[in-house]
Amino acid sequence: MVWLLKKCEKCGQYTLKKENCPYCGGKLRLAHPPKFSPDDKYLKYRMALKMEGSR
Repeated sequence: MVWLLKKCEKCGQYTLKKENCPYCGGKLRLAHPPKFSPDDKYLKYRMALKMEGSR
């Protein structure tokens, strides 16, 4: 499946461009969350990062 929608890390605008944000020139990342899997190998690492960030 191809993800078309991207979000700028700098300004938060959404775009269909593939390289840089057309508004501010910032870096783009996928706007979609990762797929859920009950057999997630990295769950404990993600939870640790999330807990560390909320402090």
